[in-house]
Amino acid sequence: MNITQRSAVATWEGSLARGRGSLASQTGALTGLGVSWDARTGAAGELTSPEELAAAAHSSCFAMALALKLGEARLDPQRLRVEAVVSLDDVDGVPTISSSRLVVRAQVGGIDGDAFQKVVDEAAALCPVSRLFAGASITVEAHLDPS
Repeated sequence: MNITQRSAVATWEGSLARGRGSLASQTGALTGLGVSWDARTGAAGELTSPEELAAAAHSSCFAMALALKLGEARLDPQRLRVEAVVSLDDVDGVPTISSSRLVVRAQVGGIDGDAFQKVVDEAAALCPVSRLFAGASITVEAHLDPS
């Protein structure tokens, strides 16, 4: 059963080395985002990359999964900050998105570190983007900040 579908369109002009592209999403939230190979592998400037977009997707998805799991534990987070670092590596001569490292900082009252880590692990198993990246190395470093 399909829950939802979203779409985005990339338009590219020119060669990989000298060309440029732009992205637009169905909702209009992402409109006219520029992309280029230089931005992907070097100084990005004001352009984005598939890795940056994957990091945005992973961090926001994980934050939602963690908020859900905390709610199921009858806990109301004051603040969740999830940073995703997605790596593009050379694997046998082929550029490959090989890992996503999540760093979670959370302010949640009424929970200790061990119980928090258990909820983080449940969120990691639930996050749809984590499951999409299942072939990649995904690590989660979680910190429970004082409330």
